[in-house]
Amino acid sequence: MNGQTSGEHDLLGRHDVLDLGSLLSEAELAQRDKIREFTERRIKPQIARWFEDAYFPLELVPELGALGVLGMHLDGYGCAGASAVEYGLTAMEIEAGDSGIRTFVSVQGSLAMTAIHRWGSEAQKQRYLPLMARGELIGCFALTEPEAGSDPSAMRTTAVRTADGWRLNGAKRWIGLASVADVAVVWASVPDEGVRGFLVPTSSSGFTAEPITGKLSMRASIQCDVRFDDVELPAEAILPLAQGLRGPFSCLNEARYGIMWGSMGAARDAFEAALGYAAERRPFGSALASYQLTQAKLVDMMLELQKGQLLALHTGRLKDAGTLRPEQISVGKLNNVREALEICHQARSILGGNGITLDYSPLRHANNLESVRTYEGTDEVHTLILGQYLTGHSAFHPS
Repeated sequence: MNGQTSGEHDLLGRHDVLDLGSLLSEAELAQRDKIREFTERRIKPQIARWFEDAYFPLELVPELGALGVLGMHLDGYGCAGASAVEYGLTAMEIEAGDSGIRTFVSVQGSLAMTAIHRWGSEAQKQRYLPLMARGELIGCFALTEPEAGSDPSAMRTTAVRTADGWRLNGAKRWIGLASVADVAVVWASVPDEGVRGFLVPTSSSGFTAEPITGKLSMRASIQCDVRFDDVELPAEAILPLAQGLRGPFSCLNEARYGIMWGSMGAARDAFEAALGYAAERRPFGSALASYQLTQAKLVDMMLELQKGQLLALHTGRLKDAGTLRPEQISVGKLNNVREALEICHQARSILGGNGITLDYSPLRHANNLESVRTYEGTDEVHTLILGQYLTGHSAFHPS
């Protein structure tokens, strides 16, 4: 026995020791294979150059639309209506290429499209969702602020009623896709009403989006500083069904679910890079893979990959059954990103000095995962969510 599965049902490349792929349906396997082929053909051959050049490949957007992955978990309005597990497998296979590309799919579908689908009017859904599903219109999701990254309850962006609609003022930071988006889902504080959501065309006077430069992570992606200076909006710009933080948090949970799968894709790619390198490299006259310390690292990586994939799959089954709870999403996001980052670091150590170049993927994945670890809830935030679940005491605002 060499620990390899021979069949097409593998989840962890050729080294799915637990044969987790056998837990997938034929439809799920077909979806996985379709996205894996796309990633191998369209993302991996170019990603090192895109990362080095800090270039987000807008040319992929209509292709991703044609693949049916934009808002794929949503029903109707041109969306695929796929299962949670199919969406998770899609996130995993795309992030095996790069976290930045998977982040686009998440911002477009799990955040912007979900906000419109769940909280918008019928007219808003009809206007935006079919175009967004096809990749003909790009959305962004503006929640995080410069002074309140992990605390949206301290939101300073405001929307006030006017004779004709709304006037929006404020600032947001780390807003993915804002400089290339056509519409922004903006969360703002409304006097006497709390947090409300608005659909803001990015062509609006007073809307500005400036890409953040000098990034060491997520370089094949776009994040922006955004300002709203007396942006005038019509009355129908508001998302009528969203009031309070429940609106944006419901979207964040969709994104967090995708992250627990996606991070395992980055980790799997790093593991496979290290495994292949260890088989070919021959220090001191023997294959690097033959040394005990190397094997220990590879085994530890495989164990955490398999556990993380099993956690994601179980969570996906709960989501498809309609029983998934927020704290269970926190388990997956906290564990899988943390372990994926460690896997990438271990993989880089096997590659030695060669591992710090873009010829190999582990350090690029690790750099990206530093951002993935931070957005949609830091480790600390998810730890406190779970701490509150276990103890009944909230430590977010201790007395």
